[in-house]
Amino acid sequence: MAVRLNPFRALRPDPKVAARVASPPYDVVSRGEAAELAKDNPLSFLHIVRSDIDLPEAVEPHDARVYLKARENLDRLVRRGALLRDPRPSLYLYRLIMDGRGQVGVVGCVHVGDYEGGVIKKHETTRPDKEDDRTRHILALDAHAEPVLLAHHGSAEIDRLTTAAMETPPLYDFTAAGGVRHTVWPVADPAPYVDAFGAVPCAYVADGHHRSASAGRAARQRRVEDPGR
Repeated sequence: MAVRLNPFRALRPDPKVAARVASPPYDVVSRGEAAELAKDNPLSFLHIVRSDIDLPEAVEPHDARVYLKARENLDRLVRRGALLRDPRPSLYLYRLIMDGRGQVGVVGCVHVGDYEGGVIKKHETTRPDKEDDRTRHILALDAHAEPVLLAHHGSAEIDRLTTAAMETPPLYDFTAAGGVRHTVWPVADPAPYVDAFGAVPCAYVADGHHRSASAGRAARQRRVEDPGR
């Protein structure tokens, strides 16, 4: 058993507007805080992950209209060209620097089956209401709007690949409103990363237990709806 890493066709910001699209995670801001952050910025990703800010205050956060609005807002950003679809499956390196401390991760897709089978390990219980919310959000968008942070034991080969890629020009490099610097590098050849992660026996959910559980639920529902998918 090992971690199965896959490249994917990302829907990602146009580099010219990436700083305007960037937003904090959906669950660290209240509705009022999200509305204030997204005010006068129609490109903010908060319009997708906290789409309740674009509906009357009387609308409850888990109302069906919230998920429809999220999809509407996602489609709007695509039509405007603020979000671009990768022409082919890719991987990325993503570095965050905050208060002088940085961390770098590989952005790609992993298998729901590895999560269900214990290759991707969890250490927290989840709340059904939060699972319901994120599952409905994934299904409405037909996309994963926010990543899950996985940790794994050190790998000299992954370190070597990462160090080399970070010497190339980044695709994005900006400091967001909260003071966090975001830098993203495209991976020219995903195959060595896929092979390197094939030698990693397991990974651990460091952040995103509800998103992980919701991804599993969404996948199971999709398989019921379309067994060949």
